[in-house]
Amino acid sequence: MRVAVLHPQTAFVRGGAETHTEALVRALRVAGHDADLVQIAGKWYPPSQLAHQMAVWRSFDITESNGLEVDAVIGLKFPAYLAQHERKIVWLVHQHRTAYELWDHPVYADLKRQDDGAKVRDMVWEADRVALGEAKRVFTNAKNVRDRLWSSLRIPAESLYHPSHVAEGLLDSPSGPLGDYLLFPSRMESLKRQSLAIDAMKHTASAVRLVLVGRGPDETALRAQVERLGLEGRVTFEIGVSDERLLHLYREALGVYFGPFDEDYGYVTIEGFAASRPVITLTDSGGPLEFVREGETGLVRPPEPRAIAEAIDRLWTDRAGAERMGAAGHDLVRAEVPRWPDIVARLLD
Repeated sequence: MRVAVLHPQTAFVRGGAETHTEALVRALRVAGHDADLVQIAGKWYPPSQLAHQMAVWRSFDITESNGLEVDAVIGLKFPAYLAQHERKIVWLVHQHRTAYELWDHPVYADLKRQDDGAKVRDMVWEADRVALGEAKRVFTNAKNVRDRLWSSLRIPAESLYHPSHVAEGLLDSPSGPLGDYLLFPSRMESLKRQSLAIDAMKHTASAVRLVLVGRGPDETALRAQVERLGLEGRVTFEIGVSDERLLHLYREALGVYFGPFDEDYGYVTIEGFAASRPVITLTDSGGPLEFVREGETGLVRPPEPRAIAEAIDRLWTDRAGAERMGAAGHDLVRAEVPRWPDIVARLLD
């Protein structure tokens, strides 16, 4: 089968959506399909640009390419799934969040504060109703995304988890003994809330360290916060690490911290469990709560520095408990997250 995987690429930005999309193309090829990644670059501000990108994808003809028929298309992210095709499958990573659940948020709202934001928001909702309604199948990458879609547009979907390539590497190799640091790998931006984890570190009583891995627009501000709080040496940064280094950091950690705001799915959670590490997350973190179960696979705390510090210290002082939770998380990922051959079969069924 000839399958086009559609992706709206933001130049110089790479995150979970890009990893997901590329992994899907590889899995389709391994399964014997003629698959390719079809990208259109664009930016999403001001609102007029967002409206333009919607029009570009809606008018994009992907029914055939170079004289050969395209049998199916898979769209994962807005507005790529607006493209028209008689066999369109949507595997939704998230809707355009600032037009939905972040519209009224006091910190993360963006579209609402821009000129014509309300008008473009209405356009996004109507476009989603049409484009998702015409899809042959609608999947989401997590239950959290499925529930948002239903609560906003009343469109049903089937949640379909998937592993990252890092999680697969960790599942297929042994991990070492628990170390002396908490690992927090994620893009450094406000929704991931690295600043909250740094604030928590000033309240810890143990000698635990925090290792922040990634890159992003908040890096400079986060480094300044660490210096201002006098946490140099206890909070360290590793920027742009290789996959090999990231695997090592997971395998040698005491545990994993992942406390974003209302995350869609979140590779960090399943990667931590794949490494048999307990995960600390927060009560408003969204997707991670589908896997982190209080006292069973990890610890769940409110988004407050002292409460987070207590959870961090608990992993330090109760190593047997940390090992038990990490092992339970590992078993949960093996049971709940399918491998790619099964995923491809479900998408194209």
